[in-house]
Amino acid sequence: MATLAEKKAVVDEITENLNEAGALYIANYSGMSVQEVNDMRGKFYEDDIKYKVYKNTLMKRAMEEVGGYDDLYPHLAEQNGFAFVEEELAAPAKVIKKLFEETERPKFKAALIDGDYYGEEELDTLAAMKSKSEVIGDIVGLLLAPVSNVVSALEAPGRTIAGAVETIAEEGE
Repeated sequence: MATLAEKKAVVDEITENLNEAGALYIANYSGMSVQEVNDMRGKFYEDDIKYKVYKNTLMKRAMEEVGGYDDLYPHLAEQNGFAFVEEELAAPAKVIKKLFEETERPKFKAALIDGDYYGEEELDTLAAMKSKSEVIGDIVGLLLAPVSNVVSALEAPGRTIAGAVETIAEEGE
């Protein structure tokens, strides 16, 4: 049995994790072997996701201290693991989905991402979200596309500026 001081230290740790995280995922790991849980931890670690198992009562106490986690309270039952992530907010969903497809475990229960609640039926949506670096890449690609169109139009042999402008205008339509 943990002492009151030990419980307080765990609640403080959870509170710190909640304050640092942009997203919190809850997954039920019931029925998973020790090896499967260790493999899952490794996959989370590879993606810079902090994965912890806490007692539900201590988790709820920390959530109440931080505030804003009311939607997750009903999910604090059974054997839960908690994934905390700061940057790539969809990364835990991708890991959970892949593992579930392979072994039907862990079971995604819910997530709170930037204050928005996502239920178990939304795992596919979360897993399909692009990462921050993918979104930045898309934006850079969109910003560079018009420049490359201008450059290719100007580099075309025998082209005049008027012809290049006409080509660019046609591509824009």
